Amino acid sequence: MKESLLDIVCCPIDKADLELEADDRDGEEILSGTLVCTECGERYPIEDGIPNLLPPDMREDATA
Repeated sequence: MKESLLDIVCCPIDKADLELEADDRDGEEILSGTLVCTECGERYPIEDGIPNLLPPDMREDATA
């Protein structure tokens, strides 16, 4: 995902801003890391450059 995407994405639970914790990046592209909600603290993984913004209960069902 592009770091500039942080300007338009928000937490799907409470619509608060998300902060980036990047583990691996290639220039402006975030390859892996985590997006963290500034209000509720929920964490959303970024894997292979794709942020998973599903709420936690839906995320677990989708990977099964």
